[in-house]
Amino acid sequence: MAHDDNDNGISSGNEALTPLPASRRVFGWTDHASLWFSLGVGLLVMQIGAYLVPAVGTRDAALAIALGSVIGAGLLAWTARLGCETGLASAGLMHATYGSAFARLPVLLNIVQLVGWTTFELVIMREGTQAIGQVAFGASLGTFWGGVFTTLLWGAVLLALLAGSMVKLVRRFVSRFGLPLVVISLLWLTWQFATRLQAKGLDAFWARPGDGSMGMFGALDLVIAMPVSWLPLVADYARHGKRSAGGLGSAFSGTWIGYALANIWCYALGVMVVSVAEPGTGLVTALLLAQGGLVALGLILIDELDNAYGDVYSGSVSTHSLLPRWSVKRWGLLLAALCIALALVLPMHTLEPFLLLLSSVFVPLYGVILGRLGSGQAAVSTGTRQIDWAAALIWIAGIAAYHALAKWAPQFGSALPTLAATFVLAWISRPKPSRAAAAGASALAQNRG
Repeated sequence: MAHDDNDNGISSGNEALTPLPASRRVFGWTDHASLWFSLGVGLLVMQIGAYLVPAVGTRDAALAIALGSVIGAGLLAWTARLGCETGLASAGLMHATYGSAFARLPVLLNIVQLVGWTTFELVIMREGTQAIGQVAFGASLGTFWGGVFTTLLWGAVLLALLAGSMVKLVRRFVSRFGLPLVVISLLWLTWQFATRLQAKGLDAFWARPGDGSMGMFGALDLVIAMPVSWLPLVADYARHGKRSAGGLGSAFSGTWIGYALANIWCYALGVMVVSVAEPGTGLVTALLLAQGGLVALGLILIDELDNAYGDVYSGSVSTHSLLPRWSVKRWGLLLAALCIALALVLPMHTLEPFLLLLSSVFVPLYGVILGRLGSGQAAVSTGTRQIDWAAALIWIAGIAAYHALAKWAPQFGSALPTLAATFVLAWISRPKPSRAAAAGASALAQNRG
């Protein structure tokens, strides 16, 4: 099997559909937690937090943030444990659940959404850099050529990171240097805006009502949408976790705790910022106006880069699963170049419909995957069939149910009912492995362990 750092760009095997060998599994608890805390931090998350108020009241927003983050991060952790247990990438889990022919559809959708996310990240970094340049240096980076320069600048850094090793990036940079700097930035910004809230009156802030434009379950759906958008990526990293009993627990708890803390923190910070900022002030501008906000925002923008990296790397693993002749690294560089080009020509779209549309696809997709594979069934025994019609139909029905609930019963939300229904149906309809297949799977598990 080829290594993902293959210098010639040509792969001799399909890494995404083959369990990762024990020799390449090096992630421990700190690696999982650091990675997912870092990926959970971002200006996009804060922006979604800012959407929650004044749509819902502060108390409802706080409840939606806490509950949605814990549930969403729990789904990530469950999928991470599955990826660590099987050694399969996300594309491999899709093949194992839906069959090798049908799985190409969700894999392709995953690639499309990852290209979209990377493009959004580049636009966010461009706009943040333009704002910093204007405040710090009076530079007019808001022009067309200023936008081109800043986009190409971040794109070049992204390409440089993709030319290296993902494992080394996580273990040497994210865990040791990136995470402490981001935590310091978040602590500083939290202190700044908490002080402003206290000056304006915490009681009034806590009792602030919503305007009724969004219900409690709608807010919960919006919060869950962010961690759910990472579901198609988590196994691509968790498969690098050590597969001992402690390793499985590390992948589960590290992913859950790391992402949940970051998600709650950034959503809450977004609520705090929009609650003290002047009406019409953008999130980035409000952050810059805070004391020390320039440095803090700069560090968060640097951390935003690993979100873009995570999207492109996972997209390259999925693309490699469809076209394995090129290595993961070569696909990563090609997809990054595509995203840079798209960021130069596409306008920034409204985030909420985009996030909810992604949820409508990936909530039922992973409801089925977890229902089929998440209870300890051997994932390797189901990947040989061409199409698992039951799994495919449950997924498609889940997408329809998600949109039907959003239209006709929005008071109940869409994400949780759809997830529960698809999970139960997939678990009930899961194929029973033969004795020979079960014995073979058990032997394989022992050899990998």
